Amino acid sequence: MNLGKIKKALLSKQMVIAYWVLGLVVIWEILAVIIEHTKRTPENVLPHLHQIAQSIFSKDLVNMDQTALQIVLSNTGITLQRAGIGFLIGIAVGYLLALIMNMFSWAEKVVFPYLMIIQMIPILGMAPIVLAMTKDINKSRIVIAALLTFYPVATNTLAGFKSVMKEKHELMYSMAAKKSDVYKKLLIPASMPYFFTGLKISAPMAITASILVDTLQGGGGLGCMLSQSLKHAMTIYVFWQIVFLSAIIGIASYYLMSVIEKLISPYKKVGR
Repeated sequence: MNLGKIKKALLSKQMVIAYWVLGLVVIWEILAVIIEHTKRTPENVLPHLHQIAQSIFSKDLVNMDQTALQIVLSNTGITLQRAGIGFLIGIAVGYLLALIMNMFSWAEKVVFPYLMIIQMIPILGMAPIVLAMTKDINKSRIVIAALLTFYPVATNTLAGFKSVMKEKHELMYSMAAKKSDVYKKLLIPASMPYFFTGLKISAPMAITASILVDTLQGGGGLGCMLSQSLKHAMTIYVFWQIVFLSAIIGIASYYLMSVIEKLISPYKKVGR
């Protein structure tokens, strides 16, 4: 193997990711060692990575009948269910809004500023407002996940509709195409890459929102367990397991949207 191939291999995408991961591991362990030599114990602040890994396989019971991993996994389903329902509602509402705003210019002028305002409100600032309106913590979690989903979907899909060149519209109308045919055969296919861009943005956001809102009140969920572990109601390793699992779920949700896009968008060709 010549030097060129070695250099190319060392600068490949996989190796760059490996460098970043290795760098983060080194920084983490350095900080863990520093904290270990302070008056606080590392278990309460920043454990070593091997300690977190050991807690995953540990058989020690954290509460009456569950290990740390069992607590995390049992509450993961609760959080993902709420985030999933809110995500699906947000997709439907966002796509419908994009269609309406593209069909009627007055609707875009009226609705779009309110979309911007909703998006600028912090999640934790929005949660008490939604809770006061729904009077149900479970419903409010779903509503917030939907609110954070529909804005990226609506704005990106609308951008996809508007990306179609005027000449293509004129060609469709010159062939006596109905408005429904213009959308089915031109606008909707053209907007799909933009639509999935919105999904890739909003999927991790919906999960993050569900976890953050869980911290405000009980009822189960990763955020609730996160809050309890920080208050030392259970081992701090539950906190770190949730942190890593949340990161994995967020990344996985992004790539899941990419896989779905490839499956239902066969027309999208990659140039050589």
